Amino acid sequence: MVRVLLAGESWVSATIDHKGYDPFAHTRVQIGCARLLTALEAEGLDVVHLRSHDVAERFPQTRDELSGFDVVLLSDIGANSLLLHPDTFSLGRPTPNRLTLLRDWVHDGGGLMMAGGYLSFQGFEGKANYHRTAVEHVLPVDLSPYDDRVETPEGLRGDVVRTHAITDGLDRRWPILLGYQRAVAKPDATVLAEIDGDPLLAIREVGAGRTLAFMSDVSPHWAPEEFMSWPGYGPLFASALRWLAGEPVESAAGPRD
Repeated sequence: MVRVLLAGESWVSATIDHKGYDPFAHTRVQIGCARLLTALEAEGLDVVHLRSHDVAERFPQTRDELSGFDVVLLSDIGANSLLLHPDTFSLGRPTPNRLTLLRDWVHDGGGLMMAGGYLSFQGFEGKANYHRTAVEHVLPVDLSPYDDRVETPEGLRGDVVRTHAITDGLDRRWPILLGYQRAVAKPDATVLAEIDGDPLLAIREVGAGRTLAFMSDVSPHWAPEEFMSWPGYGPLFASALRWLAGEPVESAAGPRD
């Protein structure tokens, strides 16, 4: 069974309700990837979800820790959360650089996926900040140094542009997405799907490992109900993760290499 570490895709909302003279403050942890986790479980994958507020402290710091997983999926979690362990940020102590750790792990056979969002790729106001990092080095796309979001509130549909095991058996045209991130495919990458002429799904083989970039979101707001209710939603991401792990890909068209 493919074992996946999904890091990110949650947030803490802090709200103050004002009721006349009296304010009432409350917080809530929200899990953006709940539908994805359910879909991947139904597809037979073993996924460990590391919530965004736990990434800085609990994301693996060694190759031995990473070796427990076949694939790492970074979704809506910025580079700072991987770079700044609390021992470094609060105590001023050296700790491993987990961006270079991921790069080296991929070269040696690991699978890495990044999904889009306000804190993915370069992100909102550039705050995700993966440009010119070790993770960008292994991704299938070259990142902008600036805010790379393309908001499409009217909805744009992705199109499969190349036959591959990941997309076999899926619709050639996908349901609408409400935004994505613009990047340029690396020369040795393969673009499997496009949105408005830009890469939407791209893959790459790096050393003994594999990487994949999905340039939109796996949850709202960019992934609306139309996309998450699509019968291809679970099979698409399950196939992507199996391919990254070097496992046979199950699709609507049957097993594929």
